[in-house]
Amino acid sequence: MKNSRPTVLLGVTGSVAVFRAIDLASQLTKEGYLVDVVLTCGALQFVRPLSFEAVTHRCAYTDQSPGILAGRAIHIELAERAGIVVVAPATADLIGGHACGLAQDLLSSLLLATAAPVLLAPAMNTRMWGHPAVRDNVALLERRGVRFVGPESGLLSCGTEGPGRLWPVDQLYAKIQELVPMAAHPPDSPKREGKELAALGQRSSSLPQEGDKSKEMNEMADKKKPGKKPAVRKTEKNSKKGPAAKKK
Repeated sequence: MKNSRPTVLLGVTGSVAVFRAIDLASQLTKEGYLVDVVLTCGALQFVRPLSFEAVTHRCAYTDQSPGILAGRAIHIELAERAGIVVVAPATADLIGGHACGLAQDLLSSLLLATAAPVLLAPAMNTRMWGHPAVRDNVALLERRGVRFVGPESGLLSCGTEGPGRLWPVDQLYAKIQELVPMAAHPPDSPKREGKELAALGQRSSSLPQEGDKSKEMNEMADKKKPGKKPAVRKTEKNSKKGPAAKKK
């Protein structure tokens, strides 16, 4: 049965702001969204997949992930199961590559393969964000229907002050909820979940307990042990060996 909850595909690229993407993944999961995370090679320089897997309770994917997922090419499967594709943070490299239609890794490939709404949250140096090439790439993608949120102005990690900070996590979440409302995809009913949990409990209780299993194994081992042979009484001849036998 297809899951009724919407899936957010969260792309993560190489930026100092990558740590805030973990907070975004955590908040989305808490609110009921399914979150599939795809990390680029640049993102792996800052964080590991396990950080996202711990908060989403789902696999995180990289360029080293197996090429087949659920019997299909991994970029196609991830692209088609997504209700929305969000890249946060989105670097100048990711924006430029997507504007040129490049499919050079897992994330850029699924961006071309998806029919879902695409939301990019840029994070970069102020002068990079203001560069004419980046501005042209942003304008081109916007004409193609790609949505942008941010960047925010403030003090950047490089020491520059100006636009370039990743959009605040709570506002990113609000934008995602606006595009893919959680209310339109109600989670599975508590009644059904309760039945599933009860069934799981019954299956667990029907399994032999460890103590019972150990006792049963000991009993089987005892049955396999050969019975003790009855003691053989010494013959009278042997019992008479002693000083009298020496005299003969």
